Amino acid sequence: MIVVTGATGNIGRSLVEQLVAQGVPVRALSRDPARAGLPAEAEVVRADFSAGQPLGPLLKGANALFLNLAATRGTDMADIVAAAVAAGVRRIVLNSSMAVTGVPEDDTAPIAVWHAEAERLIRESGLEWCFVRGGMYATNALMWADGIRADGLVRGPFPGTTAAPVHEADLAEIALRAFLDEDGTHVGQVYVTTGPAGLTFEDQTAAIGRALGRPEVRFEQVSFEEGVTLMEHFGAPKDVAEDILRNFEATVGTEALVTDSVERVTGHPARTFDQWARDHVEDFR
Repeated sequence: MIVVTGATGNIGRSLVEQLVAQGVPVRALSRDPARAGLPAEAEVVRADFSAGQPLGPLLKGANALFLNLAATRGTDMADIVAAAVAAGVRRIVLNSSMAVTGVPEDDTAPIAVWHAEAERLIRESGLEWCFVRGGMYATNALMWADGIRADGLVRGPFPGTTAAPVHEADLAEIALRAFLDEDGTHVGQVYVTTGPAGLTFEDQTAAIGRALGRPEVRFEQVSFEEGVTLMEHFGAPKDVAEDILRNFEATVGTEALVTDSVERVTGHPARTFDQWARDHVEDFR
């Protein structure tokens, strides 16, 4: 049995679907099981960590855990790891972040600190582990949907932000391979995971326009402060929003890091952003 936190998020949902397709028993944790919309084969269980619900009882009978920190916000990471050990969980796959460098003096940004601490506690737990350090998620572009629907505009302070956005299905498939691994190939591995090519936000906006058949869709630059407000609207705390935008600014005019983790682990090339835009075209209509 594999327990998936954040099962109705983009990566978690894809992972649940892929595990079910492989015939693997899955317990999917969701704040609202009735509205989860997950495969019938998955055991969907209510979990609300923001209300202080303990993880331990949800791990009964599980031998592996997919851990998404955003989904467990409100629960101390040390308590999560202790609960996994006490429940007899054997392996944790952590949805980590490329913000983690592995050099403590460099891991000072809030996102890096958060994930680096989780990695440290898991490493020290004695459990088997695999860390998937995702780069920029392609699904971040879903924040642009309202603007694209309303007037064909994507708004943000840094149109030249450069990254290699990664498809959620690729991140989920790396986690899947780590869970299905019986010979230890992926145990103790850190996979820095990106999409196949560096793109600016303007490039991504154009790809969504192509998928929609709307060439007029474009990126409109706004101030840094307006960018923070936009991210707060989507639930990001102000300090996290500011940190993310500073990271965006730092990439302008640079060459994006592109890794081969997806192909090495899954055997197929990473999905392109154009593919992602086609997969999600209805989200922008």
